[in-house]
Amino acid sequence: MSQQSAISPSLSTLEVNKLLKNTYMLLSMTLAFAAVCAGFAMALNISPMMSLGLSIGGLVLLFVTLKKADTAAGIFWVFAFTGMEGASLGYILNHYVGVANGPSIVMQALGLTSVIFVSLSAYALTTKKDFSFMGGFLFAGLLVMIGAAIINIFVGSSVLFMALNAGVALLMTGFILYDTSRIVNGGETNYIRATVSLFLDFLNLFVSLLHLLGMGSDD
Repeated sequence: MSQQSAISPSLSTLEVNKLLKNTYMLLSMTLAFAAVCAGFAMALNISPMMSLGLSIGGLVLLFVTLKKADTAAGIFWVFAFTGMEGASLGYILNHYVGVANGPSIVMQALGLTSVIFVSLSAYALTTKKDFSFMGGFLFAGLLVMIGAAIINIFVGSSVLFMALNAGVALLMTGFILYDTSRIVNGGETNYIRATVSLFLDFLNLFVSLLHLLGMGSDD
């Protein structure tokens, strides 16, 4: 009994380390693939309607990916999902690249997103703090953001749009801590689902920061 007790924590640590390795390896590959797809969509100069269609398609693929996460086909679906999400950014990236200091704005948003993501992930990984208590607050905040975004479709307020992006950016910092904590503390044991969560955190943080940084040059 004592021998089993001594071995279990080691096995648990090995399992967590394996999960983290697989998750971050897949995350890096999906982010790179999404970037390539975004570049391809930019080269095709996709329209706003095409961008919307790709976003909706990505949402459908999200549910398929989560359903197939425990199967061998999960890898194919996670790349299909992240690739479509990356392609959906083609229009917005072209928009910002075309404004004054546009390429600089895009690179600043990407750099800031990377620094925030790596810093918060490292904090959650090293401290191993349990951020599960944030789940209810984050979910409620997400519902508020979705509701406000729907309202703004009809209102068309630029002030509300910027406030929404600031709120989303803040929420994503919380989700990075929450999702990383779930991996470290056993709340998530599937590396495909873990990758999807962290990918969405990164993507949404990038887009919201891009809007905020481009505020001065956006029309």
